[in-house]
Amino acid sequence: MTLTPLRLRKAVLPVAGLGTRVLPGTKTTPKELLNVVDRPILSYIVEEAREAGIEHIVFVTGRSKGAIEDYFDHQVELEAQLEAKGKTELLDQLLAELPQAGEMSFTRQMQPKGLGHAVWCARDIIGREPFAVMLPDVIVDGRPGALKQLVQAYEETGGNVIGVEAVPDSETHKYGIVDPISRNGRRVSMKGMVEKPAQGTSPSNLSISGRYILQPEIFDLLATQERGAGNEIQLTDAMARLMGEQAFTAIEYEGVTHDCGDKIGLLRANVALALKRPDLGAAAREAIAALL
Repeated sequence: MTLTPLRLRKAVLPVAGLGTRVLPGTKTTPKELLNVVDRPILSYIVEEAREAGIEHIVFVTGRSKGAIEDYFDHQVELEAQLEAKGKTELLDQLLAELPQAGEMSFTRQMQPKGLGHAVWCARDIIGREPFAVMLPDVIVDGRPGALKQLVQAYEETGGNVIGVEAVPDSETHKYGIVDPISRNGRRVSMKGMVEKPAQGTSPSNLSISGRYILQPEIFDLLATQERGAGNEIQLTDAMARLMGEQAFTAIEYEGVTHDCGDKIGLLRANVALALKRPDLGAAAREAIAALL
């Protein structure tokens, strides 16, 4: 008898990173609040989470990240001014992003010990239920959103689900790559992961791209996980251990991934998403053409 997997309700967003790849812009502004077109990167991530049915978002923050909590709160003076000036459309946009009571939690990663440690810091809020992890500097432009595509697969397979995308064979040494067993359309059974394999040794061209659905047993492994690459506690190391006990499925989601933690990636995201906007696309195309 196949058991129905527990419903996915919670997501962890690790936002404690320093954003060194986009300095000096992140010296005073958290990387996650840098703008893509006319709203912060984090706004796109939260929108994707909500579309996927996430009811509770856990932000794992660090020093100097208080602006993230402020962003998801009322700006009383601004809201009053917009209302007084009759700018109701802008006001409605601001209010739509605000969380419902209890929808968001914030916990602190006291030391920069890596992604695995950041996820572990959310263990008491998540509890013993499946949860998503969403890297907050990766925007996936897809319809439906990448996480919703993973959730759709998870509801059929259960277990652990990882979002992946195909990269050129010449680029596989730059990413974490899944080691597949078999493939059915966009769904891939997997037996392992290789972090940045040497050129010519990659088991596939499917790179791990910042969207995960994990079972709570990952917390038990993270609690004892030794430091790995970069002398940090790596989430992928704990996932590799969990793979010996539970099933993992990779989903090659439909969509375009933008790494906004990189200067060129951030620029590319701004251009690509501006061009797609019905209200800005024509003007953006004209401006870009004039520069070229």
